[in-house]
Amino acid sequence: MTFQFHLPDIGEGVIEGEVVRWIAKEGQVVALDEPIVEIMTDKATVEIPSPRAGTISKINFEEGQVCPVGDVLLEIEVAGGSQAEAPAKSHQSSSTTVTAPVPVPTGKPQFVDATASRGRVLATPAVRRLARQQGIDLSGITGTGRNGRITKEDLASGGSQAVAAAPARASYTPMAIPEGGLEERVPFRGVRKVISDNMERSAFTATHFTYVEEVDMTELVALRTRAKARAAEAGVKLTYLPFIVKAITSGLKKWGALNASLDEVKQEIVRKKYYHMGIAAQGPQGLVVTVVKDADKRSIYDLSREIARLAQSVQDGSIRRDELTGSTFTISSLGKIGGVLATPIINFPEVGIVGVHKMEQKPAVRDGEICIRWLMNLSISLDHRLVDGWDGAMFLQDVKALLEDPTSMFMEMV
Repeated sequence: MTFQFHLPDIGEGVIEGEVVRWIAKEGQVVALDEPIVEIMTDKATVEIPSPRAGTISKINFEEGQVCPVGDVLLEIEVAGGSQAEAPAKSHQSSSTTVTAPVPVPTGKPQFVDATASRGRVLATPAVRRLARQQGIDLSGITGTGRNGRITKEDLASGGSQAVAAAPARASYTPMAIPEGGLEERVPFRGVRKVISDNMERSAFTATHFTYVEEVDMTELVALRTRAKARAAEAGVKLTYLPFIVKAITSGLKKWGALNASLDEVKQEIVRKKYYHMGIAAQGPQGLVVTVVKDADKRSIYDLSREIARLAQSVQDGSIRRDELTGSTFTISSLGKIGGVLATPIINFPEVGIVGVHKMEQKPAVRDGEICIRWLMNLSISLDHRLVDGWDGAMFLQDVKALLEDPTSMFMEMV
């Protein structure tokens, strides 16, 4: 009996998905809930399990092609009639997605595009790519396709109006790399492509500038050393990151222009009175930004637990979409290998990101004498459209002051 598997609705507002990778092949016998295909939408990349046990008889969309929600993605030959006669779309309630109604198989990570626009622009990856090449802002285009999806014809007819709102950028001809000697070619899609698209959007939309400051962490190192044993008794592995989060949220309350976004459609600066801290980290398939909600209201211990929980959820694949979206400001930290400084790319549509770099003992001059101190650099990239250089520098100075005198940080805590 042939079972037709229709691509399920795998996220609010999602109308299609790109086939990133077929895990199973035509003719392969698969078990119930065995992963068979990796699908990428504008919101997430997910592995979808088999809705039936049987043999895959037909695959209707190749890798790189876009399958609309509701279309038959593949067909499975199953034994018996009762199972195959079930409505094809009934599996929507049990297929793998990043939304709450659908369970995610343990150990299978999925990654959400945490830097994507919060808007509801619907377009295929090919149309988005063409719009970028032509410098067209899709938010200014009215789509005439299914469910309001923007088509290539819409770009041709409405692109002239949208170009005016789009950031100026040089046009270029896509570059081909001739085949050479020993090399490997990997399809540019999936999570890596999502990261690329959003880094490109941030770089060509936000007007970046970077400011760097050296921070003397000696007093905080001593405080953490004293507190580690007590934290361990409470089941907390105490790192420096929770203290940095606290110092940054305190600075954001004083310098509200940095905890903001630009509503490009309404042309309004949205200054947020809540503080959801994004923590950029490397996951098994690429860069993700986990979000610590209401960071200003959490204790150091609570921040430690939440940061550790989110990091583990990324690694084991149990992370939820709401834990990867909604940040108002982002911290990028590579820990012990954090380097000397960097110019991190803003997590669009936020207006600022702080890079945390390697802390090490170095000679410093204090009260006219050379001594050994724990020193670390903080770099901050800001969107100069919304944030003046003075505000950005003063914000980082306030963060520096709190880290260098942690007692003052505790006095400011809620």
